[in-house]
Amino acid sequence: MRDYDEITAFLGEWGPYQKATFFLLSLSVIPNGFGMSMVFIADIPEHRCVIPGNLNLSEAWINRTIPLQVEKGKLQYSKCRRYRLDVIVNLSQTFPDPDSLNMSELEQEPCLDGWEYSKDQYISTIVSEWDLVCNDDWKGPLSMSIFFLGVLVGSFISGQLSDRFGRKIVLFGTMAVQVGFGIIQAFSTNWEIFCFLNFLVGVGQISNYVAVFVLGSEVLGKSVRVKFCALGVGISYTLGYMMVPLFAYFIRSWWILQLALSIVGILCIALWWLIPESPRWLLINGRVQEAEAILRHMAKKNHITPPEVLFSDLELQDMKAKSEQSHSIIHLCKTRNIRIISILNFLVWFISAFGYHGLSLNTPNLHGDAYLNCFLSAACEIPAHTAAWLLLRKFPRRFSTSGPLFLGGILVLFIQLIPSNLSALQTALMLIGKSGPTTAFTIIYIYSAELYPTVVRNMGVGTSSTASRLGSIISPYIFYIGAYNEFLPYILIGSLTVFAAILVLFLPETLNVPLPETIDQMQKMKGFKCRRKQKNAQHFYENETSGENNIVVSKTEGI
Repeated sequence: MRDYDEITAFLGEWGPYQKATFFLLSLSVIPNGFGMSMVFIADIPEHRCVIPGNLNLSEAWINRTIPLQVEKGKLQYSKCRRYRLDVIVNLSQTFPDPDSLNMSELEQEPCLDGWEYSKDQYISTIVSEWDLVCNDDWKGPLSMSIFFLGVLVGSFISGQLSDRFGRKIVLFGTMAVQVGFGIIQAFSTNWEIFCFLNFLVGVGQISNYVAVFVLGSEVLGKSVRVKFCALGVGISYTLGYMMVPLFAYFIRSWWILQLALSIVGILCIALWWLIPESPRWLLINGRVQEAEAILRHMAKKNHITPPEVLFSDLELQDMKAKSEQSHSIIHLCKTRNIRIISILNFLVWFISAFGYHGLSLNTPNLHGDAYLNCFLSAACEIPAHTAAWLLLRKFPRRFSTSGPLFLGGILVLFIQLIPSNLSALQTALMLIGKSGPTTAFTIIYIYSAELYPTVVRNMGVGTSSTASRLGSIISPYIFYIGAYNEFLPYILIGSLTVFAAILVLFLPETLNVPLPETIDQMQKMKGFKCRRKQKNAQHFYENETSGENNIVVSKTEGI
């Protein structure tokens, strides 16, 4: 019996309608890259304790009121302490010249009158807005973690919403959530409200990202799906990421930057009238006339005459029966084989997300201009996504995933060996090293979809994606451990990335291997060797000559 792809083969793979849909769906992904604006919105400006102006201290005494301390091997003014002001006032009346005194033995106190922040780079950030420094310095990274917590929740519910209400309505509904709450967030009156809204923005962002991936996978043909996932979705996200430092360079106030980026997202909502609903989803839910209308419209735009009858009653019944198959998360642990594959897959997703977001969020701490570093950090993802597409076409999945991870991890580990006076080289190694997790992240979506059988494919990839969000949540805190050693974060990220590269080698190979339908038909874990019996091969989807055709995404809402 024909499947959906065979039934709609008359449309062609890359006609005018598919090209337009590819472009419009990719365009709708661009605002998702704006989530990296937290790099600037939550950055920490230079700051020091406020010295009240009513103390009548001379300029010389004001400059000596802040104690000096060694931080990361450099002598600089304390950001969280000052000498006791009552003592300073008494000394200033007796000793006009503070240089004649040994100030190091004076008693210190915290910044009881608040902080003053440098305006050299920012007019304001959420850190300077709500004094998220010193004893409250944990709140800045927590703001980012709460965003990623929203992403985790969104990735969990987006599949169910997409199944229940449709791909298109979830895409634009969650896009409205992202844009609407993003605009409201710009007017937050305190840190708690900002974090709550940041959570909702995260929920909306990942949900519409997933809906785009699902809709594109179901509307576009087999040979275009890998190109859409790697180039369409991946590079469009990167373009949004690249726009962040450009906006931030000209807009130095956090709330205006947040408002400007959110307003840009409104433009994508206008795509509602140009992007279709998934005919596959409509058919599964019994809305045959609507599905046929879309398919005939697609044929018209492609200058193709469609068959008089598109679907037989038997084919419609078969699609409906397949959609009603029910499996729970327990099936990911049903056999020892799928259990091991799932554990390895979860670890690789977790480490890839941890490394990617950890290195991305660290760009303000790099030597040199923060805006240029952030732009380069985003721009290096374009060749990474392109490399992922090329690797997916010709090379084994295991080595296509393991190779970039290993190379990226080694380069990040090498950062500690570079002399401190070669800061530009350190930055270059970090940016190139970040390309490893980026490339692997793109490939692992496709690879995971090919590892799992049809009956649990959505669930398997969705659960793997959830594991990656856990890595994202803890990534903002990774460079906190740099207080103990400047290179410790790079050592941790590099080591884990190399470890993930080794784990991938133990997964089965899926290039030019038919997709499994049931758990029993999955390839077996046999170390570095992948052998499988061809029994029941007639139940698999036939694979085309190109590796692009390996992924058959049916209801990939869990991704």
